[in-house]
Amino acid sequence: MDVRTIVSIAGDDFLINGRPTHEGRTFRGMRVEGLLLNSRMVQGVFDDLNPDTRSRWDYPDGPWDPERNTREFLAAMPTWRACGLDAFTINFQGGSPQGYSQGQPWHNSAFEADGTLRPDYASRMERIVRRADALSMAVILGLFYFGQDERLADEAAVVRACDQATDWVCHLGLANVLIEVNNECDVPLYEHEILQPPRVHELIERVIRRSRGRVPGPAGRLLVSTSMAGNSIPPASIVAGSDFVLLHGNGVSGASRLAEMVDTVRSLGAYRGQPVVFNEDDHFDFAAPDNHFLTAVRAHASWGLFDYRLGDEPFAAGFQCVPADWGIEHPRKRAFFDLLAEVTGQR
Repeated sequence: MDVRTIVSIAGDDFLINGRPTHEGRTFRGMRVEGLLLNSRMVQGVFDDLNPDTRSRWDYPDGPWDPERNTREFLAAMPTWRACGLDAFTINFQGGSPQGYSQGQPWHNSAFEADGTLRPDYASRMERIVRRADALSMAVILGLFYFGQDERLADEAAVVRACDQATDWVCHLGLANVLIEVNNECDVPLYEHEILQPPRVHELIERVIRRSRGRVPGPAGRLLVSTSMAGNSIPPASIVAGSDFVLLHGNGVSGASRLAEMVDTVRSLGAYRGQPVVFNEDDHFDFAAPDNHFLTAVRAHASWGLFDYRLGDEPFAAGFQCVPADWGIEHPRKRAFFDLLAEVTGQR
């Protein structure tokens, strides 16, 4: 099978097939070239293996169906791409299907208790990754999520899951997948120490070693990072070991703080000039001149939307909440994609 999309890094820019994303593009004097503009779409392979909670995710017109969810995700991807979206984040253990949650009794994990990758999840994810390859899109693939990491029996199972996911990506023979070891590693709900900030760099290094020489492209391996909770700066061990630095804008008060986070990362002794990427931010004021999206672009940091259903909003709202409508017609989604298209010169 031909590889259509090779994602690589040069300095603090992302490249696709050897050329910077949005090559030559500026917007209101800001350099867009090299940015990986993205959205959090973590529920693309979601399922719930807990029979007591599965019915929570029923569609307005029928029962929950993970295959329908993935089919509708695949159908929406060309629309996202046409608006200038370069990448999306998806996770083998999803994210909160309520947007934010206190407890997580549902069971959404691509891994068995011993760390074995479940074939049904892998099949759904493969369809998405291959479709992204065909569309020249990058996939930020998360492996673990707090609230679901306890589905893995012990540290050995976490390591086995990491290895199996790495091998699975390498076996695809594609080069459009970036790895996010886990979402918000500093959230205190993680139960396995190897997924927490003092040790998660061990898994970053493990993915790098295990994938070396097995992925097309200049690096010859998977590009890897992990993310911190909103408003947090990663420690030196993560910054030093990561190919790109993931930040979250949730909980950030004021766009100036967002820019300050980028500056702080770049001032760290462990920083090596890597791209800085926000792949989760729940600020939606896209009409404001200093909104988070444009503030990140001004700092030459990639930005990603985290859109969830608020209160009693209709089914069409939010990408995070299950069941998800993967279309972009809800006003909040439309505001993001309209601005994205304007920034990237798609309209």
